[in-house]
Amino acid sequence: MVDERSIDEAAVRSVLQTIVETELAGVVRYTHYALMISGPYRIPIVEFMRAQATESLDHALAAGEILTGISGHPTMRVAPIEESGQHGVRAILEESYGHEKRAIDIYRELLSLVEGKSVFLEEFARTQIATEEQHLLELRKMLRDFE
Repeated sequence: MVDERSIDEAAVRSVLQTIVETELAGVVRYTHYALMISGPYRIPIVEFMRAQATESLDHALAAGEILTGISGHPTMRVAPIEESGQHGVRAILEESYGHEKRAIDIYRELLSLVEGKSVFLEEFARTQIATEEQHLLELRKMLRDFE
């Protein structure tokens, strides 16, 4: 899968570790948000946040499987979770948007390390970027009510 002569595996392991930690932070973030949402739009937004938490766990597991496959060892850390302490829908959606943008940056970093060197890792990174970009579009649509 990974050609040791052409890929900096240490750098790839480091980025994959960051992905695992960031996605696990997403699990905590979106679970917290699902619990804190109130108001007339609570039910659909809670469903969205719970789905995001589940997807973040799936992403962490996928990145962790790749990490251990290239002799990495996932830590038990979670990336720092910034929170404004505001629990209105707008604040939660804006914080979610920031989280998704950071995730895209990390997946782009992975892509830059593996592009043209590993089809598997390149496709993994591209798929994750596309998924996170789709989340940004959804969040932008949700935030339009607050413009």
